[in-house]
Amino acid sequence: MEFSAQQIAGLLQGQIEGDETVKISKLSKIEEGISGSISFLANPKYTQYIYTTKASIVIVSKELVLTSAVSATLIRVDSPETAFSKLLEMYNQVKLNKTGISKHAFISETATVGLNIYAGEFAVISDNVKIGNNVKIYPQVFIGENVVIGDNTTLFAGVKIYSETQIGSDCIIHSGSVIGSDGFRFNPQNDNQKIPQIGNVIIEDNVEIGANCAIDRATLGSTILRKGVKFDNLIHIAHNVEIGENTYIAAQGVVAGSTKIGKNCMFSGQVGIVGHLDIADQTIITAQSGISKNITKKGEVYMGSPAFEAGKYRKAYIHFRNLDAIVQRLDKIEKQSKIAENS
Repeated sequence: MEFSAQQIAGLLQGQIEGDETVKISKLSKIEEGISGSISFLANPKYTQYIYTTKASIVIVSKELVLTSAVSATLIRVDSPETAFSKLLEMYNQVKLNKTGISKHAFISETATVGLNIYAGEFAVISDNVKIGNNVKIYPQVFIGENVVIGDNTTLFAGVKIYSETQIGSDCIIHSGSVIGSDGFRFNPQNDNQKIPQIGNVIIEDNVEIGANCAIDRATLGSTILRKGVKFDNLIHIAHNVEIGENTYIAAQGVVAGSTKIGKNCMFSGQVGIVGHLDIADQTIITAQSGISKNITKKGEVYMGSPAFEAGKYRKAYIHFRNLDAIVQRLDKIEKQSKIAENS
């Protein structure tokens, strides 16, 4: 789709300098701008590119003072970054506004489907599924029996939703993620016989799950992601885990079975948490940390493996870095002590 400078300035409530009829159809960084694209200048570090960019339109601050002529049409706004973010959001909505049901999609006769949904090629919607309005189901998505999906949720290509899963409204699940696979439970006292996993997964509203994540169903009851939870790619959540509201987990995080994580927590990449723990609200865990005990005080920062309070960890790490020198000093003291004993 094409938009003119006049249309964009109207949307952003900006002031035009240059050709108001110039049109764009793509977005670009200012240093990589090409004809027909729109960019923005917010960081003073990139000011030099305003004079050389080939972008047709550049969003700039009302306060920007030019020292030379520019070829691009300028749209002046209070905050270029905020304005461009608004433009990105609008562009993304247009880009992802897919509708219609492919003739190659399968929808069970017993499924209930809302208004204005999109179902791509080879999507499968199984028996007794309930899907809300404006749901986007991309190609090769599988939705198992008795699944419930709320309004405005998007399932990108290749997502697999096992039976009985409940997904709220305004959720996003990225390609390759599997929701509701069996929890990892076997009985070592009975030839490692598999323990049936008959619970489900509940995902509340406004949750985003990155690509290639695995959220296991509960043994009994539910594995639960509360509203506002955000996952990066490659996250594994085991059976009967509960993740509190607005908690963020970065790539390759792993939470073992039956652990309860509080609200507004932030975990960096490759954090591992053992099972049956309670993690307090607002806990922050740094990258590659291993959590092996309960965290009961909210707002604490943990690091290390096994992890403990960040302040104590940093002090201990100073001693660890000096460990070789400390050992040498101890050896010297021991030798002096032996010489004193023998004299």
